Amino acid sequence: MRKMLTIISNVLRGSASRNSSTLRAVLQLLAVQSEYANLTAPHDHDPDPPKRLKDKQPHSPSVSIPLTQIPLNAPVEYKALGHTSSGQSSGDSGPRNRPLTDVVSSEAIAQGESYVEPVMTSGSSTSEKLSMFTLVTERENPTFEKIISPIIDVPPSPALITVKSPIINPSPSPAQLTPAVANSSFTLTSTDPLASSCPPPAGSLLGLDNSFPEITHSQAEETPLPEPQLAGARVVVSARTYADFTPQATFDIKKCDLHKLEEGPPLQAVLTREEGLQYYRTMQTIRRMELKADQLYKQKIIRGFCHLYDGQEACAVGIETGINLSDHLITAYRAHGYTLTRGGTVREIMAELTGRRGGIAKGKGGSMHMYTKHFYGGNGIVGAQVPLGAGVALACKYLGNNEICVCLYGDGAANQGQIFETYNMASLWKLPCIFICENNKYGMGTSVERAAASTDYYKRGDFIPGLRLDGMDVLCVREATKFAAEHCRSGKGPILMELQTYRYHGHSMSDPGVSYRTREEIQEVRSKSDPISMLKDRMLSNNMASVEELKEIDVEVRKEIEDAAQFATTDPEPPLDDLCNHIFYNDPPMEVRGTNPWTKLKSVS
Repeated sequence: MRKMLTIISNVLRGSASRNSSTLRAVLQLLAVQSEYANLTAPHDHDPDPPKRLKDKQPHSPSVSIPLTQIPLNAPVEYKALGHTSSGQSSGDSGPRNRPLTDVVSSEAIAQGESYVEPVMTSGSSTSEKLSMFTLVTERENPTFEKIISPIIDVPPSPALITVKSPIINPSPSPAQLTPAVANSSFTLTSTDPLASSCPPPAGSLLGLDNSFPEITHSQAEETPLPEPQLAGARVVVSARTYADFTPQATFDIKKCDLHKLEEGPPLQAVLTREEGLQYYRTMQTIRRMELKADQLYKQKIIRGFCHLYDGQEACAVGIETGINLSDHLITAYRAHGYTLTRGGTVREIMAELTGRRGGIAKGKGGSMHMYTKHFYGGNGIVGAQVPLGAGVALACKYLGNNEICVCLYGDGAANQGQIFETYNMASLWKLPCIFICENNKYGMGTSVERAAASTDYYKRGDFIPGLRLDGMDVLCVREATKFAAEHCRSGKGPILMELQTYRYHGHSMSDPGVSYRTREEIQEVRSKSDPISMLKDRMLSNNMASVEELKEIDVEVRKEIEDAAQFATTDPEPPLDDLCNHIFYNDPPMEVRGTNPWTKLKSVS
């Protein structure tokens, strides 16, 4: 059929144009070719394509042509919805430059409208009337399938008419779709084999070749041909909305190494779309907050000790999602991330870092001493928080409130004697305590292999059960924490967890972090095991979010961080009169001696 069209085109190429009959005949042949290809090719949406030949309804004397010959960028006036493409009412005269791919609006889709009658105006005497109908459902997601029958009136013209048939862009992958795209754009898929065999136009996502199959017709003589009774080319128009995203998915996670446990956490984790977006936002907030703290420290706006948490975000978020808000948590001096997950705000944390009155500890705690409800810091003494956490767990058991305490420490503190003493007491008293070692490979500037004779920290409890897991996977941390929390609540006593993670910054801001490890090592971890990238890839590959949607979250997070930094640099410092306040809880005001016996300060609880 295509060869026949080429022969006819060559015969007509050099003839003079007199009337529209020749063009009409050629366009009819094009329609015949397109319909023939559609009938012989397999169709996803037509279980019985030959039935279309039974259509004996009379058609207009005008010629039906395939949609692949209608320019995609032709402006459309929306008559059925009462608005033009410029957003004005149908009675106004405004610019009409909306592409054909926007032929159905998001409002029509949301309301279930199945009929729109646009009128195409190209500025010439050629007008096309598009009738759209038939609403069907494809698979689980709503898809609008419309058969578009263009009717074209071709006036006599001596000019040559060139018909180009570009490829219609296929459906984009889920990672390329956004809420904005879902509400405003549509995917056109043509079943015309002639169109599918052509290379894409320049600027297309499909390639860079700008070649088209080109047929040039001259209106030289009138050749009467029988007019076939054919429908127009078939086009599937699919609209993307939030309902199209996968609401829930199941992911495989790494198996945990076990110690004195018959079974461990599950090997699969279920993640909902809402949970994934929340985890992504929280981890991105921690990451951006720490990078902003790095910047302010180098500007000497933040002074003193400052230990950053970027790279270990999955630990804080995974632990928090595995316990209840009423449970208790205590950690060491790398506490910014846990302060956020336990209920603190970015403004309070940033203001505390700069020592301002609006900080979470009123500007008197700094980087290492931040507190919220059921969060006990932020402790500056290496390993000292572990026996304190066991004391909180003892209170939970004494009160019988079915609460637990999560006690965190690093691999550098794992060799402290007070930690082993705490293990012994917690095991004797069956305290509901989860001991978690955040193993980020380096204790200050010393690698774990050089500092510990045994790097199996999850076995350090000896008589206490333990498990080791991937601390860069937020789902793995969440499932393991749920498992450990259930172990403690059931009265089995304490449990030990080792999270294998990595910090991107040095031990503190005074440590460049590259004297005891290479930049290539840091970059390799970033590229292969970054917790934020891991979650992002999972959501995109399972159609749980779009690239643009996650970028919108990134923009919102950056704005929140910038606003918090602005507050942290403009909020006033606490006055001297507040220096000795809050020494005791719920005590009457008292006098506190200053730097010498003659200086008296007042303390208010």
